[in-house]
Amino acid sequence: MNYWILTLTFISVNLDFFFMLLFLLKKYTTVKVILGYLIGTIILLTLSYFVGQVLTIFLPEWILGTLGVLPIYLAFNDNDEESGVKNNKSQVVSVLVTYLSVCAGCNLSIFLPVLVGENLENFLLTVVFIGLLTVLVVMLIKLISELSIVSNVMEKYGEKLMKFCYIVIGFYVFWDSGLIKHLIALI
Repeated sequence: MNYWILTLTFISVNLDFFFMLLFLLKKYTTVKVILGYLIGTIILLTLSYFVGQVLTIFLPEWILGTLGVLPIYLAFNDNDEESGVKNNKSQVVSVLVTYLSVCAGCNLSIFLPVLVGENLENFLLTVVFIGLLTVLVVMLIKLISELSIVSNVMEKYGEKLMKFCYIVIGFYVFWDSGLIKHLIALI
């Protein structure tokens, strides 16, 4: 498993949610935000992994490399979903529902091609790694949430940076799956 790609994937699919975290951390306790975000991340990673495992039963890995089209498509699709913070009695459930409503489609589309073909051990390492990144990001955003420059940069460049990351991830999936090598061999 390539931890740089995992980090880039995590950052790019959650970039819009990082902005939401600024609001969630002002409304809820840090521990409740971490728990809701962590539960949502684990749910989406697990779905991506198991869907990928089912696909690998029926298709060779190089064909599954075509799934790299999904993150590239998302980079050029301007169908942004805006979602406000949901009202719920449980802070953890409110964060979880907000995360799933904002990030479910992107996370599944991006993590599916990245996790396809990985064995269970690598998947579990990925869950631990992404879980640590989740906690680290919440703590970091909590620390910098008071800085106005952070909000300005996210608002001004966040969308373009996220799209660039999606494109890089898509091409990585093409390369890592063997799709490019297979297509070159056909030529």
